Amino acid sequence: MQTTELAIPKRKPRVYLSEDFKIESWQTLQPYFDELKAREINSVEEMEKWMQDRSELESVLSEDLGWRYIRMTCDTQNDETTKAFQYFVSEIEPQIAPYDHELNLKLMHSPYVNGLDKEKYKIYLRGVERALEIFREENIPLQTEISTKQQQYAAITGAMTVTLDGEEMTLQRAADRLKKTDRAVREEAWRAIHDRRFEDRGKLDSLFDELLQLRNQLALNADFTNFRDYMFAALGRFDYTPQDCFDFHQSIQETIVPLLTKIDEERKLKLGLEQLRPWDLDVDPSGKKPLEPFRKGEELLEKTVQVFYKLDTFLGDCLATMREMGHLDLESRKGKAPGGYNYPLDEIGVPFIFMNATSSLRDVITMLHEGGHAVHSFLTREMSLNAFKHPPSEVAELASMSMELISMDYWDTFFKDEDELRRAKRTHLESVLETFPWVATVDKFQHWIYEHPEQTPEQRHQEWISIFEKFNHKLVSWDGLEQYKPFTWQKQLHIYEVPFYYIEYAMAQLGAIAVWKNYKENPAEGLAAYKRALSLGYTVSIGEVYEAAGIKFDFSTDYIKSLADFVQEEMEKI
Repeated sequence: MQTTELAIPKRKPRVYLSEDFKIESWQTLQPYFDELKAREINSVEEMEKWMQDRSELESVLSEDLGWRYIRMTCDTQNDETTKAFQYFVSEIEPQIAPYDHELNLKLMHSPYVNGLDKEKYKIYLRGVERALEIFREENIPLQTEISTKQQQYAAITGAMTVTLDGEEMTLQRAADRLKKTDRAVREEAWRAIHDRRFEDRGKLDSLFDELLQLRNQLALNADFTNFRDYMFAALGRFDYTPQDCFDFHQSIQETIVPLLTKIDEERKLKLGLEQLRPWDLDVDPSGKKPLEPFRKGEELLEKTVQVFYKLDTFLGDCLATMREMGHLDLESRKGKAPGGYNYPLDEIGVPFIFMNATSSLRDVITMLHEGGHAVHSFLTREMSLNAFKHPPSEVAELASMSMELISMDYWDTFFKDEDELRRAKRTHLESVLETFPWVATVDKFQHWIYEHPEQTPEQRHQEWISIFEKFNHKLVSWDGLEQYKPFTWQKQLHIYEVPFYYIEYAMAQLGAIAVWKNYKENPAEGLAAYKRALSLGYTVSIGEVYEAAGIKFDFSTDYIKSLADFVQEEMEKI
């Protein structure tokens, strides 16, 4: 394995805050905000210095919140870490919000703002203007209440376990049984998982009703018709509209859904089944045992580091540095929040990867995905303003989803057997195609939810079924399982915790296929373009980032079809 002598990053010397400054209370922070608010600015140079000082303060705040969130999600049953996070959300963030608004006003009303480098700051200033447009002081306590309620989702789902063969396990570990060749084992696991989720359906419905009303009020306060329109503004969606999303849903229905129906027909035939059931979708259709690419989290990490080094020295160094610094928590365990994430830590510039690995191919994909996000953090860590390091999700997810695909040439690190390697690649490419209809389902559902804030839970469940059946596995029979289907949306944490952050996955998945296509045609240039694009951070528009990567920001029917055809061709080669 290729390795280099690692230079473990140190935090940049602070200029504005003291080196030993720690966030203990609002009282320790307020003097810095007061100084920024009161400071006289008499030149463009002083304006830039003011912006950098503000950025340093934002980095310290962001990293402090990051560690509180990380510690809480690593152990949702720990009262101390939960209280530390809640303290920040309830006691510090509400105090910051009005100052942020005042500082934004100070920036945009300064006569020196027009002297700033237009190219360097255009995206940043555009975002500040949008923040000013949507800010309402009366929304500060609402946002605090929303943040607090959103935490309840992780607490409810993190406590979910099932007992199979006398062993208590997380739902993630139970889901590994859905890959078993014994159909009875799969069915037992599927029913156990859905019974456990079904048990808390009322809690999760009540929680969502509360979030729905709070979010709707937030939007009305800011003079928006609904929360969807508010979120398009808050997420900085300058490059597309709700109608573009609806058109994208339609294109997915026309181009991708028929391909997946064909794949399901082949699956049914290979498995020799009269009827496909929900527990038949993850098993290998050739009847072979589940792939087991690693056994423990340490092995998953070691092999992923090797894959990254084979791709590129810099990529390998990124993950090796995180390992050296202990910035990973990979294995599934009771009390740990569900899901996976890469959390950027803005001051040190070395992110943290959290996930719930068991021993599956899905875990390998998650690790590669979060590793792509991590590389993005490293590529932007030296940027002069904190805001430059945080591109929108359409770009962030391009980093992660592209990594899943461009790393495939080196998956023999995980799969020494040629047949297993082929199975792994084909399985993943099928899941790439499956991304599109699931994302369309979740996104279309969210549009409906916030266009109909007076809905009852029953209406919400019926709408979910209606949308689900347009996009997902038309050959799968839910006979006798009808009670579960209305609640399957509750497993999607984005709907609870990060509303409207989802369509980006499909947009970025298209982009990732295009990045992979370029990489297959010319590996050196394809990888260089990928890194070049990510290094731009958020200093240019989404379209310009995609252009730097040598691809298009386009989700038309023709473009989707051309890239889906490419994936099909690659699957046939395997």
